[in-house]
Amino acid sequence: MAKHTTKIDLPVSQIRRYLEPGPIVLVSSAHNGTHNIMTMGWHTVMEFTPSLIGCVIAGGIHSFGLIRRSGECVINLPTTALTDTVVGIGNTTGAEIDKFERFGLTVQAAERVEAPLIAECYANFECRLAEDTLIDKYNFFIFEVVKAHVAKSPRHPETLHYTGDGVFMGLGKMISRRSRFRPGML
Repeated sequence: MAKHTTKIDLPVSQIRRYLEPGPIVLVSSAHNGTHNIMTMGWHTVMEFTPSLIGCVIAGGIHSFGLIRRSGECVINLPTTALTDTVVGIGNTTGAEIDKFERFGLTVQAAERVEAPLIAECYANFECRLAEDTLIDKYNFFIFEVVKAHVAKSPRHPETLHYTGDGVFMGLGKMISRRSRFRPGML
């Protein structure tokens, strides 16, 4: 049985350190011959069928305009091997540099969208904008994944998770409870 732990008060502005540790992704986009990559630390699966992902993209960044105008992107899943690249992409703007070239990433053609895949990433999810009613007010995009590409191995990659203040963690150990899991419980 889990024991009780002593707790301290936490500023509510820091709760993201505990609720946001989904994997960091690199979002690639393209429109009218221009492509870009952005680092994203927050996204959420909203539905399984169709496969919907929600995320906030700040209105002032270069990717926002490309994605808003094209209505599509690719959500690329890097592993911890790309940690420095992920940070570098997040600290630069595609309005000034070609991030694929600067960070030595390989552009790979997608099958269902114009935005490029990042070949060095473990997985690539081709997305089309499914709902745009929350973009103008909240910069909240809802995408449908229309094609998914995942590396054959390893089965459980070491993904990168952001905890705030420039600190990342790799995915922890895998814990299986399949024998106790009921479909639909999560």
